[in-house]
Amino acid sequence: MRNQKGFTLIEVLVSLALLGIIATGILGALGTSSKATVTNDVQTTAQNLAQGQMEYVRNQPYDVGSPPEYALISNVPAGYSVSCTVTRLDPEGDGSDDDDGLQKIVVAVDFGSVTAATLESYKVK
Repeated sequence: MRNQKGFTLIEVLVSLALLGIIATGILGALGTSSKATVTNDVQTTAQNLAQGQMEYVRNQPYDVGSPPEYALISNVPAGYSVSCTVTRLDPEGDGSDDDDGLQKIVVAVDFGSVTAATLESYKVK
């Protein structure tokens, strides 16, 4: 068997196996990258919605109701939901039913059934 030209069957199979392993690694990396991009988009959108809701609450008149309620933003993208919880605080510690002009605002943004962002701040009368 002198002057062999070309590849043997074993060489071809080994090279195909190596290409398959490399291709699998590349496809796995692309899938992971795609998931990371989607997760980042969801978190960025949720954070922007939470900040927008907090600014919207800050611009509304101080609510002295029991419990205090503030309007929610209306232009929420599909799949997201925004909630706003208001807690009346008693910094003077007098135990009266008023909030002494200080409320704790917690805005939560859910994407599907998962809380994607939470923002906490205070509103002063």
